[in-house]
Amino acid sequence: MNTQETIDILLATYNGEKYLKEQLDSLLNQTYSNIQIIISDDCSQDKTKEILETYQKYPQIKIYYQEKNIGYVKNFEFLLKHVEHNLYMLCDQDDVWLPNKIEKTYKKLEEENADIIFTDLEIVNEKGEQLSNSFNTKMHKIHKIKKTIETNKLAYLYNTMTGCTILAKSEGIEQILPLPENTKYIIHDSWIALISSLNKKVAYLDEPTVLYRQHVENQVGANRQSYNADNFSEIRKLFLEVKEELFSTYLEYQSKFPDDLKTLNKQAKDYFDSIKDKKISFRGWNIFHKLYRYEELSYYILNFIILNMPILGEMLFAIRKLFKGKRCISKSA
Repeated sequence: MNTQETIDILLATYNGEKYLKEQLDSLLNQTYSNIQIIISDDCSQDKTKEILETYQKYPQIKIYYQEKNIGYVKNFEFLLKHVEHNLYMLCDQDDVWLPNKIEKTYKKLEEENADIIFTDLEIVNEKGEQLSNSFNTKMHKIHKIKKTIETNKLAYLYNTMTGCTILAKSEGIEQILPLPENTKYIIHDSWIALISSLNKKVAYLDEPTVLYRQHVENQVGANRQSYNADNFSEIRKLFLEVKEELFSTYLEYQSKFPDDLKTLNKQAKDYFDSIKDKKISFRGWNIFHKLYRYEELSYYILNFIILNMPILGEMLFAIRKLFKGKRCISKSA
């Protein structure tokens, strides 16, 4: 392939010895070979540094070793500040890139004349065995992507753009930085997706380009915390905690948002604060609708019940738990 541009691949490493070699090999074996792999290791305590040293012989690899542990947010921020070319991609240390990932995403970016593009992923287990051929289908994101791809709502309520699939123009980095630090629920790739979708043209390639590995060390992945909650109050508490932190962060960085979303940020924060201790409330329904209008109907209804009619949600959760328990008993009998 006659490559046109050098693309910077940003790889933050930390104690990644188990899967790092396989990932690095998948980067070096891409059909689009005009790349620079910029790696920042955050004081790994395992054999990650030894593995990286064996790859220093490749001229397209540039490695930085942090003097002290700065955490993954600052590590990615460091990498973003060291982008040297017009295009960059984000990379996780434990995945595997399909051989034509860069070639396909670059071609789609050019065809769409977009500023940022993202793709689907294939979910695999620790051994690389397929668990699902579509992460976005499994996580019920396809409907949202199709409805919001040309709006500023694509990554507003939650992230629909998985970081390790992103290819973006570096001219947007100045708007992205600094990355928020004091939040559990807004990580580097979701912030990049959010700010980029507010100001830039976004494109989507509806096919997997990454083997997205799920294993016990994953901090973020295909499992949601709410799936493992034991009671309804835990689920609702988590929902409210996530959204309150989300919109508090948006308000902290209010200058980055267009005027219509500046207003909605404040309305949303007030809305989630107002329903916190209510057993049933229709207050702020219009704000709820503005936030969830692009969701699948079932998701819209479920969230409305959880947030605005928790007394009904608790009853439904108890019934669901009862039937689930009966099924388990019948299977073991």
